[in-house]
Amino acid sequence: MTSDTYLTGWAHTVFGKSSPETTVEDLMAEVSTAAVADAGLEVGDVDAAFVGVFNSGFSRQSFEAALLGAGRPELARTPASRHENACATGSAALFAAMDFVASGRGRVALVVGAEKMTSVGKEVINDTLLAASYLPLEADAGSFAGIFARLADMYADRYGFPREALGLIAAKNHHNGVANPWAQMRRDLGVEFCSVPSEKNPYTAGRLLRTDCSLVSDGAAAVVVTSEGVARAARRRVRVAGRAQANEPFAISSRPDPLAFDGARRAFKAALTEAGTDLTGLDLIETHDCFTLAELLHYEAFGLAEPGKGGTVIAEGVTQREGRLPVNVSGGLKSKGHPIGATGVSQQVMAALQLTGEAGEMQLPRAERAAVFNMGGSAVANYATVLEAA
Repeated sequence: MTSDTYLTGWAHTVFGKSSPETTVEDLMAEVSTAAVADAGLEVGDVDAAFVGVFNSGFSRQSFEAALLGAGRPELARTPASRHENACATGSAALFAAMDFVASGRGRVALVVGAEKMTSVGKEVINDTLLAASYLPLEADAGSFAGIFARLADMYADRYGFPREALGLIAAKNHHNGVANPWAQMRRDLGVEFCSVPSEKNPYTAGRLLRTDCSLVSDGAAAVVVTSEGVARAARRRVRVAGRAQANEPFAISSRPDPLAFDGARRAFKAALTEAGTDLTGLDLIETHDCFTLAELLHYEAFGLAEPGKGGTVIAEGVTQREGRLPVNVSGGLKSKGHPIGATGVSQQVMAALQLTGEAGEMQLPRAERAAVFNMGGSAVANYATVLEAA
């Protein structure tokens, strides 16, 4: 027997390049107790903590579950576990926390996602991120951007390369990010800059420009997950109406159609079904635009467009802030930044802010139901959540 879970508190650092002295311990400390306080609770109310840090070479310091208590000694005796699932690391921690509360094992769970990426050299960053691909078959791509460059080539061969659409997606997300006080790059770059190769916007991998790729970032985000009983006493709350995880084969070449992002489709559809809604019932989506091509493929996987027609969604303005279904009003990973372990948690915070009317300059006129999608690797681990104002 499971019960509903709610988000009742959250906290978020500014994403970007932190000082060399700042550690992942410091980033987690900044948001952990702040989220608990935001929920109107005491640290002693937390039954367990769930920590998401990818690491995989970004830091020599591991055992991040214990590191949470090192940064905040008041949490040192709180049962804690660390979770990892590539770029979906934050969602892995979140889903574990939701399972913990929904099963009745606890009433209050703290979820903290964090990453410190900028303290190592570019070669280490590249190798660490590439390790989220299946190295026996994909290491020769040279970088994780190279993995998506191959997908871009496949798309171009089948449907034609959607250069205009990718430029529109990048420009949309950078435009939206200007209003996000936590975003790493709060600059409206414009469609032309994002569409045309230049000295300041060179090709990064294959057909992908720098503006097609998310940023290397430091940052942390935290949410408090509670039972319905605890949520009733909270000053505000967001209900988790549906959620699902779906996986795909690790190696892209092992999939029947690498462009279908079938795991993303299945997770998204299952979460909507559990929430008792469909695309028409959503007011916004926060999705994992690690690359502009990823957002375009999500349009097709989620059912906004037929395969090969994702470009029409952005061209017609459907996913713009003023469109029928705004996508990445926060600026997405493209503008907000992508500290790996923090991303999945950050997306929940961005959606929760909209649903509680606390999004400031980002706030949409109507926001009652949101979907969040976070993926690890090249759509290998796929997590979808539907949140509702409560």
